[in-house]
Amino acid sequence: MSTKNTMKSLPLSERPYEKCLKDGPAVLSDAELLAVILRTGTRERTAVEVARSFLETYGGKTGLPCLMNLSRKELEKIPGIGPVKAVELLAVAEMCRRISRSRKKPMVSLRDPASIAAYFMEDMCYLPQEEIRVAMFDTRNKLLYEKILSRGTVNASLASPRELFMEALRYGAVYLVLLHNHPSGDPTPSEADVRMTGRMARAGELLHIPVMDHIIIGDHTYISMREEGLLSSADQELLI
Repeated sequence: MSTKNTMKSLPLSERPYEKCLKDGPAVLSDAELLAVILRTGTRERTAVEVARSFLETYGGKTGLPCLMNLSRKELEKIPGIGPVKAVELLAVAEMCRRISRSRKKPMVSLRDPASIAAYFMEDMCYLPQEEIRVAMFDTRNKLLYEKILSRGTVNASLASPRELFMEALRYGAVYLVLLHNHPSGDPTPSEADVRMTGRMARAGELLHIPVMDHIIIGDHTYISMREEGLLSSADQELLI
């Protein structure tokens, strides 16, 4: 007869919860941190072993940040993670995302493409398919609002000027910055990226809501089409 493998069967020094109480969460490994959230494992595996299995399956090169882009169904594929635990993990991931973004938002400036890329990086660099977003700015060059315009296939995404500028008018945006990700990890703009950006920029000039940049997100890297000289606008002199 098999004996249920529980955290209580481990020595106190190896139990994540007790280690956290004694020395704080910084001493815990990624698997142990996850185990504290999971609390229990299965009959055959402790919570730490379930957490390790999760990281082996989805962690890859990124480790814990993989939580940011997993669905509930994907989480539930790991034995020991049911609907309740999956929702708890998703909630933890969302809290981490919101904390990170709230800290970065005051530093986002229309004049600084790196600050815009940093704000969106963790949200977009792990996405399995292309996604186009728009960042809307006010007269002080500060981030006003952000919106997902479209989600596409692994190598293509569609967005129309009509949808973009309807959103801009709805939120009273003065300047716009387009962003999208390349799932390949290489942020080099394609010819299609350049054509789409030009189409959006021309529409913006007609409506007096200029598209000031198009930032392409790769694997923890980015390219600003304005900085690369691939987007020109009479309004860009305002950023000098």
